[in-house]
Amino acid sequence: MSNPSPILVTGAHGFVGRHLTAALRATWPAATILAPRFDVRNAASVTSIIRECAPACCIHLAAIASVARAEAAEDAAWQTNLHGALNVARAILAHAPACQLLFASSADAYGASFRTNVPVTEMIPLAPISLYGATKAAADLALGSLASRGLRAVRLRLFNHIGAGQSPDFAVANFARQLALIGAGRQAPFLQVGRLDTWRDFIDVRDVCAAYIACIARRDTLPAGAILNIASGQPRRIGDVLNDLVGLSGLKVEVCCDAPRVRATDIIHASGDASLAGKLLGWSPTIPWPETLRFIVKKDLIF
Repeated sequence: MSNPSPILVTGAHGFVGRHLTAALRATWPAATILAPRFDVRNAASVTSIIRECAPACCIHLAAIASVARAEAAEDAAWQTNLHGALNVARAILAHAPACQLLFASSADAYGASFRTNVPVTEMIPLAPISLYGATKAAADLALGSLASRGLRAVRLRLFNHIGAGQSPDFAVANFARQLALIGAGRQAPFLQVGRLDTWRDFIDVRDVCAAYIACIARRDTLPAGAILNIASGQPRRIGDVLNDLVGLSGLKVEVCCDAPRVRATDIIHASGDASLAGKLLGWSPTIPWPETLRFIVKKDLIF
């Protein structure tokens, strides 16, 4: 693979960013990986960074990434997730027009379209239900429109990715965090959970990183404005995931439903069809589910 340099990663110090920057360095040791801390809501700051860096590729991860946090800070979510993405895109068009922009979109943008209970393709309409999904859908569509003006944008609609070091704002990471506290004697052996009867399409964060790398490696052939689902295609019941984690932890716990964790707008069944990513990138998930859980347990359940 040719050496793409420099590569700019926004949100590089978050969950995915930490895994991704390590994967990029391992794949392209000679490449310059730029991971500055800056506020994507500040258009002048974004423009300055893009002008100075002149990136060959920009992976835009920076976002308010949880449904709960977005709902708690609605204005900030719109400013970060929509206008932050537009700031990055406009700066690239103005100062680094050859740059490939990889945008971390979200399966939450499909929202009500999941009610068909079949794996969604990229052709399914966006119908967000949550505020977070709406901000991601808006940014996704906005960047798609800028492709007609020359923006080399690729939109990755990411399904529920998990792994070591994720924020406990997310269900699987929250389960792991509580189990770690219980194992350390810092929490009574009662697991507080939300709905366990929903199904989600989980994918290992390392497979997500592989998808970004595949996009960069094929940056000369991917069409501007491309949309790619990044999914496993294998939905799993949240309650079964919890049982798997508890089993791996070796702890005896009691599971308790915590009403504030239950959202009335929860989608019951969500899964994605990633066959287009297979066709255009030669990508598919490679990490087995048991290995994903063992990775979380090994890194996050330290008693």
